Amino acid sequence: MAAEIVNPRSDSNTGQDEGAEPLDSFDPAFALHRGGKMAVQATVPIRDKDDLSLAYTPGVAKVCSAIAEQPELVHDYTWKSSVVAVVTDGTAVLGLGDIGPEASLPVMEGKAILFKQFGGVDAVPIALDCTDVDEIVETVVRLAPSFGGVNLEDISAPRCFEIEKRLQERLDIPIFHDDQHGTAVVTLAALRNAARLSGREIGQLRAVISGAGAAGVAIAKMLVEAGIGDVALADRKGVISTDRADLTDVKREVASFTNKAGLTGSLEDALAGADVFIGVSGGTVAEEAVASMAEGAFVFAMANPNPEVHPDVAHKYAAVVATGRSDFPNQINNVLAFPGIFAGALQVRASRITEGMKIAAAEALASVVGDDLAADYVIPSPFDERVAPAVTAAVAAAARAEGVARR
Repeated sequence: MAAEIVNPRSDSNTGQDEGAEPLDSFDPAFALHRGGKMAVQATVPIRDKDDLSLAYTPGVAKVCSAIAEQPELVHDYTWKSSVVAVVTDGTAVLGLGDIGPEASLPVMEGKAILFKQFGGVDAVPIALDCTDVDEIVETVVRLAPSFGGVNLEDISAPRCFEIEKRLQERLDIPIFHDDQHGTAVVTLAALRNAARLSGREIGQLRAVISGAGAAGVAIAKMLVEAGIGDVALADRKGVISTDRADLTDVKREVASFTNKAGLTGSLEDALAGADVFIGVSGGTVAEEAVASMAEGAFVFAMANPNPEVHPDVAHKYAAVVATGRSDFPNQINNVLAFPGIFAGALQVRASRITEGMKIAAAEALASVVGDDLAADYVIPSPFDERVAPAVTAAVAAAARAEGVARR
């Protein structure tokens, strides 16, 4: 008997039809998620009235009064400097799309426990019941006093670009859209190591990105910042170039600093002779197009669950192959980046996360591989215990160097 998703407005306490077997019976994922994946835990004991009087009234009043007089003390006497808000509107959840705020919560809880597991950072999932840019910005601004940083998650493009920009303009804490920047950091790290393995510099490479959404745009910006030889993006209508009249403001900006070769036509056309393919769009790239790439090319096909180029096909033509999946080598996984990036930013009470801090994170991540570099190992595992400390230290140092650290 197959499991059936039942009406969430069912009158039963379980949310399932009376008499139906729990979904837990059919799928271990439901069993793991029952009751949620996280909880709040006290860091101080409440054993007797003395503990109570210190943790709450009357003792707490002294701390509140001190913070009222010196607002910066909030960082020392509350959890603010060690907690991140994980904010979504549920419009671009993993590969599920616009499923709404309630359905996004399992993913946001997952993100929060990854923050804790891999970076030692506390995080609170916040799913907003609004999609208007102004409403999201105003809501997050009003929530900000409780948090040391904001991780924007699974918000659809192009709204995500404006939301991040406006929040960073109004708040003096790090604002980080992980779908953009986390993906870009890990991609750059893997590309640096792939280039090192082949005896080339990034400046000698021409890359083609499939997808001009949040991740594609951020990757392009970071590759340009890192000195890529050339990079072109392609959307559903083909290569993004300055001669196209149908571009959004974001794509028009991207066209201004990418595609120096002036390529036009389809993604497949652009791949001819290219050194790097980066896929963040889904869909399928024809094998003939992959075969047309330069000798010793790199294929980073990161769509989940189905890569744009299956690794079996990519390995026929590419020197290095990476995907977004954990069951193939070289997984481009954001969890390699965002916990350490936030840990480093919070450690020095950074006012923002700069491009320099992101590039420092990518370089630190790449360095973890060290002398073990191989075609099937250009990026470390998320479970490598060296990753988070290396990224944290690099980001903190970059924040100080760029003048955005406050301690």
